[in-house]
Amino acid sequence: MTNRTEIMIFVLVVLVLFSALFSSIETAFSSVNKIRLRNNANDGNREAEGCLKLLSDYDRLLSTVLIGNNIVNIAAATLGTLIFTAFFNDKGPTVSTIVMTIVVLIFGEITPKSIAKEMPEKFCMRTWKFVRFLEVLFAPLNWLFSGWKVLVRKLVHVDEDDSDIADELITMVDEAEKEGDLEAHESDLISAAIEFNDLDVKDVLTPRVDIVAVDIASPNQNIEKVFRMNSFSRLPVYENSIDNIVGVIHEKDFYNLYYQEEGPIRRIIKPVVYTSPNIKISTLLKQLQKAKLHLAVVLDEYGGTQGIITMEDIIEELVGEIWDEHDTVREYYKKIDDHTYLVRCDADIDDMFERFGVREPDEEYDFITVSGWVIHELDRIPQAGEKFHFENLDVEVTKADQRKVLEIKVQIHPGDEAEQEDE
Repeated sequence: MTNRTEIMIFVLVVLVLFSALFSSIETAFSSVNKIRLRNNANDGNREAEGCLKLLSDYDRLLSTVLIGNNIVNIAAATLGTLIFTAFFNDKGPTVSTIVMTIVVLIFGEITPKSIAKEMPEKFCMRTWKFVRFLEVLFAPLNWLFSGWKVLVRKLVHVDEDDSDIADELITMVDEAEKEGDLEAHESDLISAAIEFNDLDVKDVLTPRVDIVAVDIASPNQNIEKVFRMNSFSRLPVYENSIDNIVGVIHEKDFYNLYYQEEGPIRRIIKPVVYTSPNIKISTLLKQLQKAKLHLAVVLDEYGGTQGIITMEDIIEELVGEIWDEHDTVREYYKKIDDHTYLVRCDADIDDMFERFGVREPDEEYDFITVSGWVIHELDRIPQAGEKFHFENLDVEVTKADQRKVLEIKVQIHPGDEAEQEDE
């Protein structure tokens, strides 16, 4: 083996090492967590700041790394051919192709990318100066390729990605929970916060038929009985009709009035906020906070009462149901066996679909509760005993009255669900 051959082997090893370096840099910068980098940068970490500057022009960064990686890989393949030809004569190119392919795949691609994937932030912060130097070195080539990309974009029309960033964030949260980075309750809280701005008042309100309210002209004894029977801290007050809610009375104020026998309740009525069913609950929450009130009346398009919504209702969309010692805990789902449930029909339909693995219909629907869904599917208010099939569910109405469905029995078919997922 001559000195010239030894030098070529040494250079070949260096080229493979550079190939590994470029591959690890590509993987590290493509998978790095920008939030962690930004947190480090806010703490004064200059390396993190440098990485963020490079990532701000990711196309230029990627072009630089790919140019460097291709240069060293092509040089390594050429040099390998010369070396193996010196040893194997005519068979040299064939042997070189086999050996260099294996070497570059294992040591120049797979191994460094696997390592960089495990600690992308460290790789980025340790190599950002080298990448910055290469960006300056390859500036003419980057300029040429940038012009080429502009030309390609004009020739090939690419539809813009209209994906919702909120959906992407929820997917990230789900992945973090699966990987053990987040507890289930943390994941639920973050997901609820992300979806909070998407909820309208109509999605959360207590409907008109379920409102417990008192007439302003009712005797105090009757009002006291309503407080005692329902354990509410506040009651809406209407005049003549539930469509004319004039305010709300607080339990503490009422009992002070009641025991001191100081007359009718007009003097203790507090104002309420009037709102529309299509307003976002995040907007309504700010209105309630500003007015220092806890209850809003939801009006329909004709000015009548569609329902009420409290600050507690809104907060529960973030943190889940809030129960106190006076509340009766509602069980919306009663398990009969592994595939059969009794479902209260005032349960949220989206929650039921998610719980039972049902794909939501593509069409927009106006109903919010399971009762509304059953009536929509049967196109009428059904009677107990009526059945229908939906996706992977067999549904039977078990309780109903003249106005709505009260309870259904749902039987889940896992086989049907699996078939739908495979389609």
